[in-house]
Amino acid sequence: MNLLRAVKSNSLIATGAVTLAVLLLVALFAPFLAPHDPWHYYQAFLPPSIDHLLGTNDVGQDIFSELVFAGRVSLSVGFLAALIATFIGVSAGTLAGFRRGILDNILMGMTDVALVVPALPLIILISVYIGPGFFNIALVIGLILWPVMARVVRSRVLSLRESGYVESARALGAGNWWIMTRHVLPNALPIIAAKFVLTLASAMLIEASISFLGLGDPSAKSWGSMLHYAFSRGGFIREMWWWYLPPGLLIGLSIFGLNLINLGFEDKGDPRLKRMLER
Repeated sequence: MNLLRAVKSNSLIATGAVTLAVLLLVALFAPFLAPHDPWHYYQAFLPPSIDHLLGTNDVGQDIFSELVFAGRVSLSVGFLAALIATFIGVSAGTLAGFRRGILDNILMGMTDVALVVPALPLIILISVYIGPGFFNIALVIGLILWPVMARVVRSRVLSLRESGYVESARALGAGNWWIMTRHVLPNALPIIAAKFVLTLASAMLIEASISFLGLGDPSAKSWGSMLHYAFSRGGFIREMWWWYLPPGLLIGLSIFGLNLINLGFEDKGDPRLKRMLER
């Protein structure tokens, strides 16, 4: 049964990782895979053909080339935002859970306030205020998504700080910094990795939502911005499914792959999920 659970979890992680790796490789090698310059203008509203596999948009740009290059922005913003949220959340959660006392009360009070604020409306307001831009969008998303990570890490650290090996390290004279970095955080890595994957999925969805509303960086192409222009420039009315459907499918495929990876991580560490998957 343990072998079966291991195979299930490893299969989920492998399937999700392969899906994400393919999207990352396509984005990385976009200049070699795209048949045209995504900013070059051809005849507008061309249907799919050999020259233009997904046709052209309202200004004559090749949609397939746009799609390939847009993955760079969507994935990069998601990864950067997830890294920012993870760094802040892990730092706050570790300090709060390990040190306790007044520091715990202050950090978790800030976390609770941040958790009750609606994320998407706040991100939209801040994005409008600071202006569009690759780093601005990633920073805003990261600053909004850290509280969940902080809560999860704090809960894990609270259980680890009372474990036998931590008490043994204290008895041998190890300092707090040594214990946190050498004993607590390494044992919290599985749950941090699982939450990072979920944060990445959330960041990509939020970036797509912001871009779909027209608040993304107009100088950069992303899957969300492609959806925005497809719906605002007549692609839906003209039934140009080759314009709006592919970016939506790639967003969904990315989230699907990330969720598979997360399920695999949780299957390894959550007994309740293990029992659920065994049914």
